[in-house]
Amino acid sequence: MSNSRDLHGLARLVRDGRRYWSSPAGQALWRAERACLGPVCERLFGGHSLELAMAPMLSEICPIRHALGWSPTREMAAHESTLVCPPDALPLPDDCLSLVVVHHLLEVVPDPHHMLQEAARVTADDGRLIIFGWYPLSAGGLSRAWPGRRRLMPWRGHWRTPGRLGDWLAFVDFEIDRVDYCGFHLPGSLPRNTMLETLGRRHNLPLGDSYMIHARRRTQLAQPQRPRLDLASPLVGPTLGSATRVGSLREEESPR
Repeated sequence: MSNSRDLHGLARLVRDGRRYWSSPAGQALWRAERACLGPVCERLFGGHSLELAMAPMLSEICPIRHALGWSPTREMAAHESTLVCPPDALPLPDDCLSLVVVHHLLEVVPDPHHMLQEAARVTADDGRLIIFGWYPLSAGGLSRAWPGRRRLMPWRGHWRTPGRLGDWLAFVDFEIDRVDYCGFHLPGSLPRNTMLETLGRRHNLPLGDSYMIHARRRTQLAQPQRPRLDLASPLVGPTLGSATRVGSLREEESPR
């Protein structure tokens, strides 16, 4: 995805996605997913996180000191702490992030396998990889059968079950800790019914529009030491290759 044509196509895709997430339906689901992520964030600490998404950032609620966003182009960067690069070529060293969130991108990017490999590569051994995906067996997933829907957001792309992504994660040496479902609603209504959301999340019913996968690196008897992110060295010049970065990282020590 390194040529300009691919990046322009990805930029159009992100613009379409941002329009959906700013709509009433997108905002209602975003709030439901934020509520799902909240309890997970309470148990996460560290120096740096990254969120690969088309929607407004969810992970800012986590007590991690420096939250990086992502954008395919500099013009689309939402704030100064934004990584500007292809999502399958992250200009970051291995094992450098306490949290990586992939939010509804694996369904639509041209090379989801490489994107997942990159997300896993930069996740620390003791970090967490969180994946939000569209659940194909939900009311929203079944409605994709309507003519013309699959050309529009959010019904575009390939929707995969958590079990299928579990196979992908095993390939990059990660395993699923838990799957949570969110975005419960009656057909034809928005996912903002408090009672349905409460009941659905309490019993974790596989009926929500989306799911949240908690994944971590598989435990090994001996793990090689990976280089940590050297925040004293600016990520400029040949370190980034064809990618660019908005803002700067400052060195911060994670709590021990």
